[in-house]
Amino acid sequence: MNKKDFAFGKNNYILLAIGAAVVILGFLLMSGGSSTTEAYNPDIFSGRRIKLAPIVCLLGFVVMIYAVVKNPDAPLLPWKKNSNNINLEKK
Repeated sequence: MNKKDFAFGKNNYILLAIGAAVVILGFLLMSGGSSTTEAYNPDIFSGRRIKLAPIVCLLGFVVMIYAVVKNPDAPLLPWKKNSNNINLEKK
């Protein structure tokens, strides 16, 4: 099978996996005990659950969106030069 047959490159899959792991981490940060009608649990309004976890999830989704729209031939990080594309020919 040719590399041209795949929609994504290796870097795209790496970024997708990183994004999915960050989203899962965000959902784990949101988990915890809940309040019932018999007992009130103030932890449901903790900063970790209502501020940090949604931001972590959002960042994971942003990484996944970037992985989908990123050109497979471009370097993994846009501000780093890709050493594989250096032209050594003299003109």
